[in-house]
Amino acid sequence: MSRLEDMQIYVEVLTRGSFSQAATQLGLSKQYVSRRVAALEERLGVRLLHRTTRQLSPTSLGMDYLERASRVLAAADEADQAISSHSVLPKGKLRLSAPMSYGQEHLPSLVNGFLQQCPEVQIEVDLSDRIVDLLSEGYDMAIRIGRLPDSSLLARKIATVRYLTVASPTYLVKHKPLQHPEQLKQHTCLLYGHGQASEWQFRLSDGQRYTVGLSGRYRSNNGELLLAAAIDGLGITQIPDFIAAPALAAGRLQMVLSDFERDSSVIQVVYPQHRQPNTVVRAFIDFLVAASHGK
Repeated sequence: MSRLEDMQIYVEVLTRGSFSQAATQLGLSKQYVSRRVAALEERLGVRLLHRTTRQLSPTSLGMDYLERASRVLAAADEADQAISSHSVLPKGKLRLSAPMSYGQEHLPSLVNGFLQQCPEVQIEVDLSDRIVDLLSEGYDMAIRIGRLPDSSLLARKIATVRYLTVASPTYLVKHKPLQHPEQLKQHTCLLYGHGQASEWQFRLSDGQRYTVGLSGRYRSNNGELLLAAAIDGLGITQIPDFIAAPALAAGRLQMVLSDFERDSSVIQVVYPQHRQPNTVVRAFIDFLVAASHGK
């Protein structure tokens, strides 16, 4: 067993949070992984891990070794990729998470196009509106909309998205016209996410931002459900343009407060910073970026 392989096992154990999950990812037995980490500690003459019945955590020296080993592995992987990329198409498996509505609308052509270019690639796509934990759940990358709060992830922008405030003509004819975001508190609003309250943001004509706190009796973490509710006249909602556009074009929805548009947001592809992107991940990210620039 080489030093690089011991480093890879150690990094994978801390990335996954357990010997068993690291073993599954590496295709090794749990006992073998445990023995290799113990042998690594013996060779270095230090304790790298705190072991309890519930979890593993690095010692201070273990954290230092994790950072150094991650850089060494990244450099080795980059060296391999720099040579192989000149003659070999991407090869391997990619596990991707993406939001439901965005994935249904945009991913078919993107994934299909990438697979046609790279016949030796396998892709597994999971569409879900929940925020998955890339490390613990074994995803290589994810597509996310909006700001990135988790500093442990690296991100590349692939597109922008506008959030539109919309309602059906049926709803609007029964209610007073909206002239300012504050008046939303007098209306039935269809809210995205979880919790008791939501905040919708708007940009005023003078460039200032205005935030209005709202509550409502219908809330969902899926934009398609809110779209359907708005079309049925149940209230006003604020959803991405790629969800609202067909209904707007068909006259089933109308924009409201169009003079108070929300700042555009970003669609990003994210991946863990402690895991160097492999050839497939790097190639798919470049493909997504190139596809967005070609639109």
